[in-house]
Amino acid sequence: QVQLVESGGGLVQAGGSLRLSCAASGSIRRINVMGWYRQARGKQRALVAIITSGGSTNYADSVKGRFTISIDNAKNTVYLQMNSLKPEDTAVYYCNADITNWGYSAYDYWGQGTQVTVSS
Repeated sequence: QVQLVESGGGLVQAGGSLRLSCAASGSIRRINVMGWYRQARGKQRALVAIITSGGSTNYADSVKGRFTISIDNAKNTVYLQMNSLKPEDTAVYYCNADITNWGYSAYDYWGQGTQVTVSS
């Protein structure tokens, strides 16, 4: 079994910064890819950024140049540095991971979500 736990959300004024963390624990042989999704009130859940264990990244156009995703493979932890935050970034942010466990089975996991609120 694998669990993902997010932290670092909170309230920040427009133009400010936050750093989200997502720690994976449990039966982890290999993290194939980890990413962040967000869901604003009344909207669909959308991809924010993804990163592979090898360090390849991809970002939604709306956050390019402002957000940076990174991974610490030794700690099984992914980070999302969010700069120049805008009110439209307000959402619940969810960590997602595709992980191969020690039984050599790959599964998709989700964290519980962390609230990010950006005030005007």
